[in-house]
Amino acid sequence: MKHGLDTIARHCLEGIRPEFAQQVKPGDVIVAGPNFGIGSSREQAASVLVHLGIAAVIAPNYAGLFHRNAFNVGLLLLTCPDAARIEDGESITFDAHSGHVRRAGGEVLACKPISKLLLDLVEDGGLMNQLKRRMETKA
Repeated sequence: MKHGLDTIARHCLEGIRPEFAQQVKPGDVIVAGPNFGIGSSREQAASVLVHLGIAAVIAPNYAGLFHRNAFNVGLLLLTCPDAARIEDGESITFDAHSGHVRRAGGEVLACKPISKLLLDLVEDGGLMNQLKRRMETKA
């Protein structure tokens, strides 16, 4: 953890997908299995995904600390019990407000609702940005 996000990003997810850091593009979505983020108690685990431009992570559920850190850094997590139905490389769209993921063929997968508080954190780019914005409006 002595390295910055640029260095960490070069190694992101390399243990399971060595090409990930070189191939990921801003706006990409990660579709993952259960307990995504387990063992990732440091904020950098979520921050590096934001740094790489990941638009969202879709998984059936998340490790607790990763879930909290992700929203605090502005990373959208969609909890979708049927995430495994999405195929690798499939083009999808999602709407965090309505809680739906639309597959390329038109099938709609339901996600668990996200509270307004957490959606606001994502829209503001994380907790620190949200606090800065609030301080500026009070000044």
